[in-house]
Amino acid sequence: MPAHICIARIGAPHGVRGAVKLWTFTEDPLAVQRYGPLLTKDGARSFEVATAREVKGHLVATLKGIATREEAERLNGIELYIAREKLPDTDEHEYYHADLIGLAAVTAAGEPLGRVAAIHNFGAGDIIEIAPPHGATMLLPFTHAVVPTVDLANGRVTIELPDELVAGAPEDDRSAP
Repeated sequence: MPAHICIARIGAPHGVRGAVKLWTFTEDPLAVQRYGPLLTKDGARSFEVATAREVKGHLVATLKGIATREEAERLNGIELYIAREKLPDTDEHEYYHADLIGLAAVTAAGEPLGRVAAIHNFGAGDIIEIAPPHGATMLLPFTHAVVPTVDLANGRVTIELPDELVAGAPEDDRSAP
């Protein structure tokens, strides 16, 4: 399991006094205020959320030590992390996305498909991205029907490929002479 988990990303400045848009990846968006200092990916910098309020799918936040729009502009795009042990335990069939990245993806018959490259959410539900050893990645719905088993202990997920993706054309799809 990863030692640090990304829980937020700093967006564009909001106003002229150093506030930023803050995109959170926590169940409760305001939880970012309770974790204490948030670290950059390399751990070189830390930020603490001083104030936050919810606005249209993100937070508007002030960070301690950031007082001007220019300072806020330089932070745009920075991802913020916390130590894994600060996060609450998950319930059964709940996972932190970071725990899934890198797991082997196999079919129900145990045939390798690749590795979990990412988990995305474009607004209509979670999508699991599987990167095969060669070729294009597969984007599949991260549902119980498509991903019936997540086995963190053995480092793998089982994938039931939708019929539309199973290799081979239907037998009826033959050209007539």
